[in-house]
Amino acid sequence: MNEVPTQRTIGRSILALLAGFVLVVVLTLVTDLVLHAIGVYPPLGQPLSGGLLLAATGYRTIYGVAGSYLTARLAPYRPMQHALVGGMVGFLLSLVGLLTTWNRPDTVGAHWYPIALVILALRTAWVGGKIRIMQLDVAG
Repeated sequence: MNEVPTQRTIGRSILALLAGFVLVVVLTLVTDLVLHAIGVYPPLGQPLSGGLLLAATGYRTIYGVAGSYLTARLAPYRPMQHALVGGMVGFLLSLVGLLTTWNRPDTVGAHWYPIALVILALRTAWVGGKIRIMQLDVAG
């Protein structure tokens, strides 16, 4: 496996990161929309209760692991580092979400929720990357 980044592998790295990001966003949006449509979630624009936020945290965590795994799986080299770069992007986006909603509890429902997303971002990325590394270790 080539460890030296070339123009081709840099392009593949970017695509791996984009694929993981798109997977997480699409899964999250579809799940949210379905839960709103079937009445589990309140109408759009209304905050979720604590139990619903806990459920959202759960599936977003699973989707974060899946997206990080996909990034690591598609990475041309250093799968864990690719997964963690994706996790860093997730961390930064979650931090922006935390800061922009902090004084607007009516939009989120509870302060703990965006804090949890910030805390979990790199952890889920590590787990997704670790799953891929374990697969490579078993196969190698």
